[in-house]
Amino acid sequence: MQALRTSKQIQVHTGRGSLAAALRLAVAAGAGCGGDDGGSTTGDPGSGGRGAGGGTGDGPALLVGNTRGDSVSLYDQESGAFVRDFIPTGSGGLKEPDFLLIHDDGFLYVSSGADAASSAVLRFRADTGEPAGAFAQGGGLLRPYGIAFGPDGMLYVSSFRTDQLLRYDAATGDFVDVFAEGDAMPGGLNGPNGLVFGPDGMLYVTTQGSVAVSGQPTFPGLPSQVLRYDISTGEGAVFIDEPEPSPDSAGFISLLGLVFGPDCDAGECDLFVSDFANDIRRYDATGALLDTLPTGFTETTPRGNHMGGLTFGEGRRLFTVGFDAMNDAAPGTLLRFDSATGDPLPAEGQSGAVFVAEDTRMKRPIGITAWP
Repeated sequence: MQALRTSKQIQVHTGRGSLAAALRLAVAAGAGCGGDDGGSTTGDPGSGGRGAGGGTGDGPALLVGNTRGDSVSLYDQESGAFVRDFIPTGSGGLKEPDFLLIHDDGFLYVSSGADAASSAVLRFRADTGEPAGAFAQGGGLLRPYGIAFGPDGMLYVSSFRTDQLLRYDAATGDFVDVFAEGDAMPGGLNGPNGLVFGPDGMLYVTTQGSVAVSGQPTFPGLPSQVLRYDISTGEGAVFIDEPEPSPDSAGFISLLGLVFGPDCDAGECDLFVSDFANDIRRYDATGALLDTLPTGFTETTPRGNHMGGLTFGEGRRLFTVGFDAMNDAAPGTLLRFDSATGDPLPAEGQSGAVFVAEDTRMKRPIGITAWP
């Protein structure tokens, strides 16, 4: 039986010089606060580990959304040290945060909410984490997952529990229309997850293969795929069909996060896709599979972990986050890879691709983004 990812990724905008400087100052200001939330910053396996090194918090960082903690955590990107709760529990109405996106307007956008009343894209100051209100909501939005700003001045949002892609005015947040919706057929918008615009201007969408019935996902056996839409015409087609399940999975596929990189300007612009059921797959511009990056990190067969979104950090390193689904607390783990070679980049003393070992301050994490 397919596991349900009821609570999911990552598009990062770069070139924000002044914003980047402000964010680094904010990280430095928050350094040393790690012990305030019941967890250790010294790598104690009983209360949450981290990568090697002290971690001053004055460099690049990672934001991680905790679907079970209603919060966003900040980790040092170089050492893996926990810095602080960037968005404390429930701040600004945050509930089951999913997709995280830092836009070039200086705000962090977060898809939030589990029912019609709470479903919204919330906005927070990207330098401090202070809430700036609900930006986009309404229009039938129910359990938002992926969000992406389009070249047409629209904000695209996956409404997971209605099988729709909704559009909002990117300047005002006002609802505009339903861009696409599922048809409960193979190749359709069935359980939309992650969103990202490619270098070709097309909109790429991962689907879980579920069908929403009365606001709840059902599983009639449809494939999990990557769809591609021409936003000028609204026409969509399958770009990547459902792959074979990971040997580390429980026998199902649930494609989730997706990001282009690592260096689109240099022509090295492949598509990386994470699978909630395990592994990251790398595809070329035609949709051909190039590589598979193993993500299993629990000592079980099959692996007992599930995976979240993707983001590129400093030095073209690829980061992802997952959690131990066999543990009721669902503690999180950060993984790191060399995006050019696909090789795992574990922290000192860790195995596989583990960068930050199981940490209880991450609570069923899904969303992740490089910061700044």
